Amino acid sequence: MAVGAILIKDNKILLVKRNKDPSKGRWAIPGGSVRLGERLQEAVEREIREETGLIVKAGDPVYTFDFIERDKGGRIRFHYVIIDLAADLVGGELHPSDDAIDARWVSPEEIEEVEATESTKAFLRKIRFIR
Repeated sequence: MAVGAILIKDNKILLVKRNKDPSKGRWAIPGGSVRLGERLQEAVEREIREETGLIVKAGDPVYTFDFIERDKGGRIRFHYVIIDLAADLVGGELHPSDDAIDARWVSPEEIEEVEATESTKAFLRKIRFIR
């Protein structure tokens, strides 16, 4: 199971460029795995701090989906159930670290330029952040 944080500021959403598979080199909602015994909100707050240097207060879940990636032979490489939670920015300075090559605030007009993952684009369409 994994979590992500939905952070929007000044009509821009926080995205990270992933440094590990799945989706290495693609832009996505920041987040990561939930540790045993960790609540969803705790996992989001920890993952965002580790990946971006930002301090957030996690809220309620807003989007849940399966992420399944197959290899060329059709075998499953990854299967995650991902729960994205709303989050509010509390502090910190944005800088990529841990599993992120880069991190930045992205406007709706910039989504295509940054090569966002298909699951990220699907979510952003669902919340009407992009068309």
